[in-house]
Amino acid sequence: MSVQTKKRKGEHVRICVSKDVQHEYNWLDDVEFVHKALTTLDYGALDTRAVFLRHRLKLPFMITGMTGGYQEARKINRALAAACEKYGIAFGLGSQRAMIENPALTETYRVRDVAPTIPIVGNIGAAQLLKYESEQINDMLKSVEADYLAVHLNTLQELVQPEGDREFAGIRERIESVAREIEYPIIIKETGAGIGWETARMFNGIFSKVAGFDVAGRGGTSWSKVEELRGGDAGPFSEWGNPTPVCIAEVSELGAFTIASGGIRNGLDAAKAIALGADIAGAACPFMRAYYKKRLDETIAQWETYLKRAMLLTNSRNIEELGQASIIITGRTAEYMLAKGINIQEYAQR
Repeated sequence: MSVQTKKRKGEHVRICVSKDVQHEYNWLDDVEFVHKALTTLDYGALDTRAVFLRHRLKLPFMITGMTGGYQEARKINRALAAACEKYGIAFGLGSQRAMIENPALTETYRVRDVAPTIPIVGNIGAAQLLKYESEQINDMLKSVEADYLAVHLNTLQELVQPEGDREFAGIRERIESVAREIEYPIIIKETGAGIGWETARMFNGIFSKVAGFDVAGRGGTSWSKVEELRGGDAGPFSEWGNPTPVCIAEVSELGAFTIASGGIRNGLDAAKAIALGADIAGAACPFMRAYYKKRLDETIAQWETYLKRAMLLTNSRNIEELGQASIIITGRTAEYMLAKGINIQEYAQR
């Protein structure tokens, strides 16, 4: 692996942990549950289990892909994966480009021994698919015993990144060919600028292999801000992207497996995402920061507590019922949804 790639990976983690690189507006703040005053359920009997494609989770959460490819990443990934196994949630690896460039770095991604039962999602950038053979991608996943592959779309990040890719022609066709040629289902993932209906529907014809989407919308970490701190020029693009609630509503409407990320900061945000249509909710930065503060267990447990409170206060006995709970959408999110033709009253009148 190039020295530049290794340096970049370490810088990304350092910046996300120590700097304010969040989007200015969390669109999920415009989403509120309709409180059910008469509660008819027992807190201890709430069922938080969820389906993650071929897997079952104890909680509808995922620690999404963050890191790998340098020495400290091995320790981070193993700690995060072990916590995911303990709580029964999904785990995503950071981009595995580094281990293709330098197979000696494979160990920084191997976590299966500490996470034997949970879904592990491998990771590669869409632009990198143009450079590698499908067999290399398949071997990359097999070597870390992954279950799925996240192909991340990060055009905005690449454009701001000083050393980023600038050639994207043919990516859609290449994703389709890789989906058919490898042994693993693919999850299409954004990195903070959001997947909307228009993009998701392009994969309709191969939904059997493109198994779902991680919408990763605007509202959480702004990767253009991260790259600007590394010397790039974000300019007016630091707040660019499709808002997370809008992405969830649009993509889930297609019937595809939907992971909500991008501004999911706690268990209540996760519950809102599920009520908007997501199957599960994920985050990266909140858990990375919790890891460095030695509060990872506390943080995941708190997410569970806040999720279950939202379930009880909406009289939702399980995740399926939470997905049908009444929500009110106001503010900028309501304006955005109405402009896109989304019927926000349907959510309120369930």
